[in-house]
Amino acid sequence: MPTAVKQEMEDNTIKRSNSSLNFKKLVPKVLRSSSMKNPFKSKKLRTPVDIVRETRALLLYFRSGDDAGNPKQRDEKKLVQLTQEFFKEDTMRLLINCLPKLNFEARKDASRVIANLQRQPVHSRLIASDYLEGNLDIMDQLITGYEDPVVALHFGGMLRECIRHQVVARYVLKPEHVKKFFDYIQLPNFDVASDAAATFKELMTRHKSTIAEFLAENYTWFFAEFNSKLLESTNYMTRRHAVKLLGDILLDRSNAGSMIRYVSSKDNMRVLMNLLRESHKSIQIDAFHVFKLFVANQNKPADIVNILCANRTKLLRFLTGFNMDKEDEMFEADKAQVMKEIMELEPTTSFSCSGELFKSISV
Repeated sequence: MPTAVKQEMEDNTIKRSNSSLNFKKLVPKVLRSSSMKNPFKSKKLRTPVDIVRETRALLLYFRSGDDAGNPKQRDEKKLVQLTQEFFKEDTMRLLINCLPKLNFEARKDASRVIANLQRQPVHSRLIASDYLEGNLDIMDQLITGYEDPVVALHFGGMLRECIRHQVVARYVLKPEHVKKFFDYIQLPNFDVASDAAATFKELMTRHKSTIAEFLAENYTWFFAEFNSKLLESTNYMTRRHAVKLLGDILLDRSNAGSMIRYVSSKDNMRVLMNLLRESHKSIQIDAFHVFKLFVANQNKPADIVNILCANRTKLLRFLTGFNMDKEDEMFEADKAQVMKEIMELEPTTSFSCSGELFKSISV
């Protein structure tokens, strides 16, 4: 039988299969087809949808470990070949470029394929990391994907998976990229803004040494934007995500140097004291966990000491009535220590009521 005819018959057989109801039958046919002996070098032109569908089917099949209900060992050799060819033939870039043109289900499949292959080892190496190191410009496309609501969530999910590679995180942690997230997190589309916030958190917490280096080199502008655009945002969810992330960043030992700088600033303390006055308990609690760092600092600048002394009565009154919804011994111990520190403070110079920042609030 001529090769072309055989190829056409195989492809027609695959297309007639129902991928949802006959998945177990589809994959063996895909495996036996001549096009899948080397899926990215088929002589017949394959559309992005074909590649997505068949690649995802193979990945799920290999991971499931069975065929038609019978036990089957994972075919590691074919999975390794699939992963190697996927990155060798630049298929990741192809799928990303074509993603806006695919239908919703195909976009989901493409995103899952790319995400899964980021974690697929080949001979104990993540070759996805090697590929991305030579193709970092792909990250530019994924980042700006937040500007298109059609693909924003798909690109965001792929971007988070790519950030697992330190070489990618280091690239995305460039000022020109990070600054975009301060705007994406405030987008009016709630789902897109929340996804951008999730990616930003992953970026700022995943690789400790890289993040510490970034903060040391970009401290001034980064925290100025963090305060003004996120912590002081008019959007409740933006403030909530931001103050939680700030605590995660400052309480990480790798960022000790940046934490000391942050809690030595009266302007930063003013922002946190305002967050303590929030009507939302969740924001108050996360703000407290950052505020306590200002109080615990054994080398407080004079202006911070004086502000705490000027607001002593109101702070102590607030903290006395400030409790968790559920009993938390650690929180109570922290609160008691903060109150003790504030009560024992002595002003370094005389001060007037102009030093008061903390207005009375109900808790």
